[in-house]
Amino acid sequence: MPVLAVSGVLSLGVAGSASAVSDQLWTYSDPYELVLPGAYGDGTAPERTVALKVSHDNPENVVGAGRITVDASGLGAFAKVTWPANCATETVDTAVCEVPELAGAEPVTAAVLKVGALPGVPDGAEGVLRYTAVAGDLTSYPGETRVVLGNGADLALSQAPRQEGVAPGSAITVPATLGNRGNRTAPGALLRLFASRGLGFAERPANCEYRDTETGTDALCVIDEPIAPGQSFTLDNPLKVGKNALYERYDYSVEPYSAEALEAARGGHAYTPGTGAELELVPAPALRTTTTTTKATATAESTGTATAPVPDLDPQDNYRAVVIRAANTADLKLRGSRVEGAVGATVRADVTVKNRGPAWIASLGAGEPAVTVDVRIPAGTTVTAKPDSCSALTETGDWAEEQLGAPRYRCATPIYLDERATHMFGFDLRIDRPGKTKATVAIDNDQYEPPIRSFDPDLTNNTATIVVNG
Repeated sequence: MPVLAVSGVLSLGVAGSASAVSDQLWTYSDPYELVLPGAYGDGTAPERTVALKVSHDNPENVVGAGRITVDASGLGAFAKVTWPANCATETVDTAVCEVPELAGAEPVTAAVLKVGALPGVPDGAEGVLRYTAVAGDLTSYPGETRVVLGNGADLALSQAPRQEGVAPGSAITVPATLGNRGNRTAPGALLRLFASRGLGFAERPANCEYRDTETGTDALCVIDEPIAPGQSFTLDNPLKVGKNALYERYDYSVEPYSAEALEAARGGHAYTPGTGAELELVPAPALRTTTTTTKATATAESTGTATAPVPDLDPQDNYRAVVIRAANTADLKLRGSRVEGAVGATVRADVTVKNRGPAWIASLGAGEPAVTVDVRIPAGTTVTAKPDSCSALTETGDWAEEQLGAPRYRCATPIYLDERATHMFGFDLRIDRPGKTKATVAIDNDQYEPPIRSFDPDLTNNTATIVVNG
């Protein structure tokens, strides 16, 4: 998803509580930048929407209803703005829109503007939409959204819904719509698909090619037929849920097809062609964010642009990803070590994470370690060597600058552990005094992603000890 451009905050008053004083108001737009298709030959044009949103930092503070002042005069030379019902126009290019109360952490939509190109405007025309929000005692700094005029195909994909609790071994689909929101015909489409390791493609059409990786399967599919402005098609994306599925994701993206685009997508890797029936486009209702007319579509078709590669006008909506969570478990087991040595000797102490399945564990969304381990070092010993994936901590858990000789370490596995994976952290310990000494090591069951408590059926084996001379 694109990162939204945001504007800062200026407090104009002192509220009656600490939560109000510490609050900040923000305004931004979705999309953060708008590429607007030019008009067709008959003067009509696809419209785009710009949602102006308002949020604030402190969810404990309820911010009263307010308003957002919008200035579209920077677009007047090449585009027309249609104002929503909650906006009162001051001039043809300016309006003041009502902002509902902000309660909690979720942003509110202040106004959804429709923007369409005026006829006869050349490519490259651009301007800035400006807006400022006032709510309660807070006023945001002015926000800006850049709008650029262009002509071309604009392939777009709808967002499939998140799926929770799917059964391992079952078959599912990820429904999505592919459409052309631009004003030129795309010569075809190149679909890039990724199914994570716990998922599999239920079908492998002959016009797709596949490459297995450590974390899943990549697919490239060529749709060798033109896609006219306003046309939309259904993509069912049938998948198999593996016995090892848990936290999965499915990624899908599109761009206009060309031989060069396909070669670039391969990235020098070898792909294997599918052998099933070819993937074909099934007509679907148009994407909701597009408005076109039959006459306009016919006009665009008549330009002949379908015979040559056409760049994508606005790639912001070309990529989607959906989380698919399986109703499955993965039993982690932590093993410490027992070592012996004389005073002054250096011994090797290992801490081992074992995934006993049946699911694999992966943080494919956040890119966090699959498992983190809190390793406490036995008193009377000193760490003289450690794994690169372990960071030194103080006794109380703060980060330590000196990486050797610390009393405690936070160790991280890679972002995934297969369903039978074993990962070891090895420490060199110098024995500084005689006698038995030991310390506890423990998996962080409350880490952010993946949250281990949510899938590990036995948390009792997530702790262990390092014992020296015991």
